[in-house]
Amino acid sequence: MADKERGGRGFASMDQAKQRNIASKGGQSVPNEKRSFSQDTGLAAEAGRKGGHNVAPKDRSFSKDRSLAANAGRKGGQAGHGGER
Repeated sequence: MADKERGGRGFASMDQAKQRNIASKGGQSVPNEKRSFSQDTGLAAEAGRKGGHNVAPKDRSFSKDRSLAANAGRKGGQAGHGGER
């Protein structure tokens, strides 16, 4: 069903500017001094390591395919700094 057929309700039916405005409020709701990962990059790194250990080694696609990890890192860097997706 197209959005117009369903009445065009919900977040997905909003124009992109309105979506971005709403989505940005989530990040703004926490003051910078309370954002622990931005204050302590070691804490962020440790959290990432913990997340990786929760996946069985045989299911870790990045450990099997290093180019997949490199591509994901590049995409993340571009998306986080205004690059194209």
